[in-house]
Amino acid sequence: MTPLRKRILVTVIAAPAIGLSWLLADGTRPYLKGPPPIIVDIPRGAGTVDIASQLESTGAIRSHWTFLGLHLLQSSSTLKAGEYSFEQPASTLQVLRKLIHGDVSYEVLTIPEGSNRFEIAEIVAAQGFSTREEFLRATEDPRPVVDLDPQARNLEGYLFPDTYHLPRHARPTEIVRGMVERFREVYAALRSAASDRPVREVVTIASLVEKETYVPSERPMIAGIFYNRLRRGLLLQADPSVAYATFLANGYTGRIRKSDLSIPSAYNTYTQNGLPPGPIANPGRASLRAAIQPAATEYLYFVANFDGGHVFSKTLAEHNLAVAQYRQDRQDQSATLKDKPAEASHP
Repeated sequence: MTPLRKRILVTVIAAPAIGLSWLLADGTRPYLKGPPPIIVDIPRGAGTVDIASQLESTGAIRSHWTFLGLHLLQSSSTLKAGEYSFEQPASTLQVLRKLIHGDVSYEVLTIPEGSNRFEIAEIVAAQGFSTREEFLRATEDPRPVVDLDPQARNLEGYLFPDTYHLPRHARPTEIVRGMVERFREVYAALRSAASDRPVREVVTIASLVEKETYVPSERPMIAGIFYNRLRRGLLLQADPSVAYATFLANGYTGRIRKSDLSIPSAYNTYTQNGLPPGPIANPGRASLRAAIQPAATEYLYFVANFDGGHVFSKTLAEHNLAVAQYRQDRQDQSATLKDKPAEASHP
């Protein structure tokens, strides 16, 4: 073999190795153009070339060619869509791995206990995940809980209130599915200790308990009272159910009027025997536990007091006295506020 042919052969053999060495050297150098964080939003269905160009144009990588070359070495790996945040310089290889693993940036979504599905839709919409209408449509499909509650008409009661970390482009159906899965986890852990009551009954009672009191120690007691009244065939007369009925009819204003107590609705427990048709809100863990393990009590009645809790009674006569005392306390408080001199203003 002539010297020229030897040089050509060496070059042909060495070229790929040299190219690979250059690719790895360039691909492992940290880079970030511009002040952090750099946010890159990869849309669903985007091709690899478009993604590489987007990363380069935003300053996340130095060269889209290096990105494409490195990805070619891992051609079986799929790049995940989503919003990515780059807080500090990273190599092209690190950026590639981030997209392969789908390490997207997450948004925090917090749902307060006792929120109904309409209120949750407002929260989801306010944070830009979807429109209110899109989220509500996702909650109207009861199939995710049909095994737990064959009578479910929607997902009210099963959207567990919690703090969720979600990718920016999470679809309404994905958010709903996560909330239902969280409900299943919590309910399974609580149920293991407990009763044979139907899930629908437990969740409906829990939703009433959630809206009746914010005092943790009272929840098992109020759940026990509801069960006692159901066993005796007494109307539940739960104000939160009337508030929900009013909300569904024409919007709840934050105060129950006397006329609302006769609103024609299956959710009005002042006129309808038994439980409402379903949950009126999405209860938290403590209220679910109370509905599964209610207090053993002889109480049948309760009324609010001015300490933020309730007065419990065994008989209607005792309850009427407690109601009268509450009204008197309210009148005394109003009179005190009326007679209190206005504080002097300061310049």
